[in-house]
Amino acid sequence: MLALLILGTAALRVGFALAMGLGVDESYMVAAGRHVALSYFDHPPLAWWLSHAAGVVLGWSPLAVRAPFIALFALSTWLMARLGTLLYGERAGLWAAVGLNLAPVLGVTSATWVLPDGPLLAALLAAAVGFARAMRLDGGAGGMRWWVFAGLAAGLGMDAKYSAALVIGGAFLFLLTSGAGRRALATPGPWVSGLLSLALFAPVIAWNARHHWASFAFQGDRAAGAVFRPWMPFVVWAGEALFLLPWLWLALMALLVRALGRGPGEARGWFLAWLALPSVVLFAAISVWSRQKILFHWSAPGTMMLLPLFGEECARRLAAGERWVRRCLAGSAVLVVSGVVLVGSQTALGWLPRSLWRNHLPPDVEAIDWSSLRAALARRGLLARPGLVVAATRWNDAGKIGYALGPRVPVTVLNRDAREWGIFAPASRYRGRDLLLIDAHGTEASVQARYGPRFARLEPLPPVAIRHAGRVVFRVRLWWGTGLRAFR
Repeated sequence: MLALLILGTAALRVGFALAMGLGVDESYMVAAGRHVALSYFDHPPLAWWLSHAAGVVLGWSPLAVRAPFIALFALSTWLMARLGTLLYGERAGLWAAVGLNLAPVLGVTSATWVLPDGPLLAALLAAAVGFARAMRLDGGAGGMRWWVFAGLAAGLGMDAKYSAALVIGGAFLFLLTSGAGRRALATPGPWVSGLLSLALFAPVIAWNARHHWASFAFQGDRAAGAVFRPWMPFVVWAGEALFLLPWLWLALMALLVRALGRGPGEARGWFLAWLALPSVVLFAAISVWSRQKILFHWSAPGTMMLLPLFGEECARRLAAGERWVRRCLAGSAVLVVSGVVLVGSQTALGWLPRSLWRNHLPPDVEAIDWSSLRAALARRGLLARPGLVVAATRWNDAGKIGYALGPRVPVTVLNRDAREWGIFAPASRYRGRDLLLIDAHGTEASVQARYGPRFARLEPLPPVAIRHAGRVVFRVRLWWGTGLRAFR
């Protein structure tokens, strides 16, 4: 049954990956990630390395660069089943794996797209399995090898996304708040585990030290602010529930409260509750004062750790003959699969009438590759110009442009918010050079007013249509900039 779940859902994700181009964040990571580094401006390097390796080995198609993430989620499904089995038995493990695949933010986006969350989920689940074995929560023998395994997996989680620290920190709080955990802290195991994870994360620290702590500052700024919005935690939790499936999120929160209420005497539930609690609480708390938008998927890796409790509850109720549980799970599966088919087919075929969007771009526009841009520039002979450098006005457009044009065309960003482009391809590097400027947002007058002074001359060129599924979706404006002036 578990093998069928893994293979069936993986096949569905392959179809989903084939149906759509890379999203904005995906294009950015793939295009900027062609530059290999110890770390990157937005996130640690693991997801960037995976997409780059897949592109080099398999080619740069959307399915190719997504392949490692689809494979990693198959591993995550197995690891979730393993964790649930260790703690509550085989049936609980199976239903925990089912729950993982039902949550759209986990089983669809993180499981398919080029995002840091794919390797993060697999690494954290592996760390949880190692930690549970090391702490003998399964009734086994434990041993140093499991502490080593947990530490290595935790280090890989930190190399995927900084928020792994919340789940790892939750494991440390479990040790502090349980008698068995405090006894374990008096042995070398947890400390060896921590040192190993820190060693794997050390290159990210070194990269930040050499780049003025740019990545740490960027992520840390999301918690800064000077506002007071006491209602925002409820908005954040509502968004998280929507991303996870509202009824699934409510069930997980109820199980979290119950596990906390039972206390450390029920070590397995106490362990899972502490893995989840920092993520569930912290992002909601930050939203009270932060001027930045709290994204609803940030807490999902922590909330995921409650799924073995969900699996145990499903197994118990189904064994008691409560058939409504199976109907609810089946209905959720139909809803999620229908949503995937609807979104994938609309993105691939554009079958919904454009009149639905009136004067706005269709909502699937972010999943459209700008491949028609390369063909149009080639027809005009612009790609054949010696030493061509392309400049975008936004970092996200630079991702779309860089992915479409390929690794041989340098791309930079004429904006102070250049993200990774400002690290490895800063505009200052091209001072005095002629650039092809591409903008997808401003009017001719606004672009001329903003960027004209940065060149000795800025000459407009005919715009280019971005096409998809046989139709023009939107147009981008082009300028030929002569002699880029000083830019910081």
